Amino acid sequence: MTVTSVPDTVRRRRAVAGAFVGTAIEWYDFFIFGTAAALVFGPVFFPNADAGVAILASFATFWVGFLARPLGGVVFGHLGDRLGRKRVLVFTLFLMGVGTTCIGLLPTYAQVGALAPTLLVILRALQGLAVGGEWAGATLMATENSGEGERTSAGMWVQQGSPAGSILATLVFLLVGMLPTEQFMSWGWRIPFLLSAVLLVVGLLIRAKVEESKDFVEAKQQQEVVRVPLVSVLRFAPGAVIFGIAASALGIAAAFFQNTFLISWWTTELGNPRQQILNLAFVMAIVQFIWQPIAARIAARIGRDRVMVYGVVLALIVTVPYFLAILSGNIYLVGLAMVALIIGAAGYYAMLASFLAAAFPPNVRYTGVALANGLCAMLIGGSTPLIAQSILGVAGPWGVAVFFAMISVITLVGIFGMKWVLRRRGEAEDVEATGRSVPA
Repeated sequence: MTVTSVPDTVRRRRAVAGAFVGTAIEWYDFFIFGTAAALVFGPVFFPNADAGVAILASFATFWVGFLARPLGGVVFGHLGDRLGRKRVLVFTLFLMGVGTTCIGLLPTYAQVGALAPTLLVILRALQGLAVGGEWAGATLMATENSGEGERTSAGMWVQQGSPAGSILATLVFLLVGMLPTEQFMSWGWRIPFLLSAVLLVVGLLIRAKVEESKDFVEAKQQQEVVRVPLVSVLRFAPGAVIFGIAASALGIAAAFFQNTFLISWWTTELGNPRQQILNLAFVMAIVQFIWQPIAARIAARIGRDRVMVYGVVLALIVTVPYFLAILSGNIYLVGLAMVALIIGAAGYYAMLASFLAAAFPPNVRYTGVALANGLCAMLIGGSTPLIAQSILGVAGPWGVAVFFAMISVITLVGIFGMKWVLRRRGEAEDVEATGRSVPA
């Protein structure tokens, strides 16, 4: 395997485009599932439960996809570190698209009974397996095909897939949400899932033109490919995995707090119109899409780590005003609070891909990034709607606010912990290169 003669600028452009489109489709698929879980799946797949239990069951189904993500990360990370990034990314995109499209074809509980939610769980698990390898692979494809000074920007475009997917998902649900409730609940909700088949074809055509990662090709040429990447990661970089899990917390949890739990809370317990919160979600996704490239430019001036820390601190400060706005029922106040939250959280999130990619050596990077991100998704991200809904029933809105604030605190611990791990690794490499000792 050799690096092709494609110019570096073309290679980088193709890699970034392929990563962006793939992650946009991934997030579209996940966001439409989260929105449907908040609005549809309870009565359609769990009709015999009361409203509160049906929502919890729906959110539990949503979590299944995140439970499968670490397994997908291990499997596809192993293949990506052994066989290459490109092959794995084509397959994960295909698996994700097929699983999502099939959800749109599922029979309801009224038609086939318990088989309906069972099939929903299976397809959700397939989604989780696919995305377990998708995000990490897209991150590496974009960053490893870029120069050292371009990797933060390339990683930011991977993260642009989140607001892009959210914009598309919310727009589609806004359109089908205009249907009468009976039609929306019977067949309208299926349209966003069926559209995934079209996005899948577009994504595969773009990814087919992407060259293999330069870092992987060089590692293979230098015979640095390891037999079992998972073992190497856990043996030589356990700290990077642990702090990577924590550092990813806000990036994964905030998206599903707003696009799943908040939609459900706003329309059920708070009794506000469905279209109102969907419109706001659409506008906020646009704000995020515009802000993240600006944050990347700021990072180029003051440093990536500073942007991440400042962003998380701002998100923590905004927590109380954010919940006060939600409880006021005033959608405009909620919008203002969300803008402040997005400036902080999205600024940090734009840096997350390149931050994690820098934490692992190339020959085990796919596995390391996928494992850290996947375990965070399982432990924190995917469980966020379920935990928030449970806390809401026991401790009320301010209990949920404390939970949301703790996610920001965990994220800060992860960022600073990762910086400590990398500093210690640098000292160890310096010792190996020079033979001198490191001061205690």
